[in-house]
Amino acid sequence: MTKGAAVLAFDMGASSGRALVGRLTEGDNGRSRLEVTEVHRFPNHAIQVGKHLHWDTLRLLHEMKKSIRFAFQKGYEPATFGIDTWGVDFGLLDANGELLGNPYHYRDPHTEGLIEEVSGLVGQRALFEQSGLQFMPFNTLYQLYAMVKAASPKLEVAKTLLLTPDLLAYLLTGVKSCEFTMATTTQLFDPGKQAWNVELMDRLGIPSHLFLEPVQPGTIVGPLSPEVQEELGVPAIRAVAVGTHDTESAIAAVPAGDEPFAFLVCGTWSLLGTEMDGPLLSPETMKLEFSNEGGVGGTYQLLKNIMGLWLLQECKREWDEQGKEIGFPELVRLARQAAPFRSLVHPDDPRFFSPGGMADKIRSFCAETNQPIPQSEGEIVRCILESLALRYRQALEQAEQLTGRVYGGLHMVGGGIQNELLCGFTANAIGKPVWAGPVEASAIGNMLMQLVALGECKDLKEARELVAASFPVDVYEPEADAGWAEAYGTFLGFGRV
Repeated sequence: MTKGAAVLAFDMGASSGRALVGRLTEGDNGRSRLEVTEVHRFPNHAIQVGKHLHWDTLRLLHEMKKSIRFAFQKGYEPATFGIDTWGVDFGLLDANGELLGNPYHYRDPHTEGLIEEVSGLVGQRALFEQSGLQFMPFNTLYQLYAMVKAASPKLEVAKTLLLTPDLLAYLLTGVKSCEFTMATTTQLFDPGKQAWNVELMDRLGIPSHLFLEPVQPGTIVGPLSPEVQEELGVPAIRAVAVGTHDTESAIAAVPAGDEPFAFLVCGTWSLLGTEMDGPLLSPETMKLEFSNEGGVGGTYQLLKNIMGLWLLQECKREWDEQGKEIGFPELVRLARQAAPFRSLVHPDDPRFFSPGGMADKIRSFCAETNQPIPQSEGEIVRCILESLALRYRQALEQAEQLTGRVYGGLHMVGGGIQNELLCGFTANAIGKPVWAGPVEASAIGNMLMQLVALGECKDLKEARELVAASFPVDVYEPEADAGWAEAYGTFLGFGRV
């Protein structure tokens, strides 16, 4: 590996975006290490316009341009950049290549009821076999079908659909592309045929000409456009199609060995599953509500989407607006002091999906299930964290059931692992070790595929060895049961898979 080689990763989350530079250095033992430095962080807020919720795409573009300028001003001179974001969302371009309005946010309510409607038209089993995905209301399929039902004029004039990271790359380079891992989040890509499901699109009235042929992670897309180079005063660094779905970038950065492993990407969403050689499209997979998403290096991820720390983030936002402004470390301290297993919720109850009133939604779930109603901030946070840990146990057991494997523990990566209480609760709930790290997994996985594109890493295996050599992993061993088994019985009684 070339000492000093640098790459720029944009890691875009549902509430903030970050630009980080990765640089290869030499460690004490002579082995290459990846050194990561944040150069810019910026907010990413949903914007309510009338009845709809949108992303502020041009604001994100502005902040990304600032990030590129900052990286060069600080002397890093990255050779390439890559973008990873949340899945499913998209922008539409007209015949002139101009963006047709601000894209919808995946929490926009215009897809309500469409899972049932589309399943009735196509058949639930057929729909799963042709997509491999969990039926989630925000999937691209339902967003586009909502536009069809609303007779959206955008669909009449649109010439190209670009998923969010491809759209942002296009606005910087002028090159249109579609990256594979993101394509598999749409529910319109058939993993069996490894092609867009044109027959399904035609049946639902979705224009199939909008979709580009997917490219694999590690493909070089193209350089910054001349206009952007001139505006920023930077050279023609090239965009790389990394694992543009942030989940897939995060999984690429799991410092696992050659043995099959279970992972948990922990953030606003929690994604728990295992890496596979191909999709698993069995009836049991559909019944247990697992997804098959394309990964980097020719892999597929069998995983379950879990609501995640969204519940805690929404509660904190609500408390901040009330003037309490309690930081996350203090909320965790209050949770430690609260009584264990007093109240539990199922994180994936539909009421928790939409923003607003999260603390009251948690109380209503507890009231409806005849549990003590949490009142204080500490009681609510403890309820959320214990419930998430128990949900992780359930999903891990289901993954073992589907694959016939038994995992020795759970690799946790992502920003959520900074919550040490949640990591400890998870180890206790599953009764196995938790290996936590790295925190910046999505950005690191983004960098790894850039290094593969540049020839600095040979393949995914060598890239993961670089992660293991570069970043510490904290180990959480399970403690004595202390009520977790009984709590798990209560949790299973909520009756969701």
